[in-house]
Amino acid sequence: MKVVLITGGSKGIGFGIAEALLKEGYKVAITSRTIASANQAASHLVAHGDVLAIEADVVDFKSQQDAVNLILEKWGQLDILIANAGIGHFAPIDELNIDLWKETIDTNLTGVFYSIKASVEEIKKTKGHIFTISSLAGTNFFAGGSAYNASKFGLTGFTQSVMLDLRKYGVKVSTIMPGSVASHFNDHQPNAEDDAWKIQPEDMGKLIVDLLAMPARTLPSKVEIRPTTPKG
Repeated sequence: MKVVLITGGSKGIGFGIAEALLKEGYKVAITSRTIASANQAASHLVAHGDVLAIEADVVDFKSQQDAVNLILEKWGQLDILIANAGIGHFAPIDELNIDLWKETIDTNLTGVFYSIKASVEEIKKTKGHIFTISSLAGTNFFAGGSAYNASKFGLTGFTQSVMLDLRKYGVKVSTIMPGSVASHFNDHQPNAEDDAWKIQPEDMGKLIVDLLAMPARTLPSKVEIRPTTPKG
């Protein structure tokens, strides 16, 4: 039995990963900022396996601790963390306000720190795997992306440092850096045009399944994934 915690698992990338892992026999806990969203997602996912819906916000460390405790109460262990929850605010620096900067950094960077900090001791016990979902924006900067670039550049560097910290415990740490994904990110509604060229949430799920199947001796520490054919 392997137990997985996915932050932001009620839709988009997180939902796609949850569905793929459930189909492989993993037990999966998904979090959302509202229990209604988590329960709605779980009502669809339960057809594929054992799923637990949790209300938790990554910007609240106690909330992350409570989520881990609920998982331990239900299943007694935690093997895999997928730190997926994230947001995007985009504006030129002269228009970007302080609140949006803070929300972006707090969610995309500090929130991942909280998720890892809350779960790391349990994952050390199981010699498990931590994934963070960064972005190609974590290595490629663009105009209007100062907050998002800062959060994702920081997340990429943070994850690689954590990888070096935890290798000695037999814990694998990987960051996934996707390009354009057909998801609800930044309040986008996936549509037929997305389906024509973007990475799909189920593709992200397949990637995680494959990475977890890698031999124990092999650590995929940083993985870039992008659409095969860019938008024409």
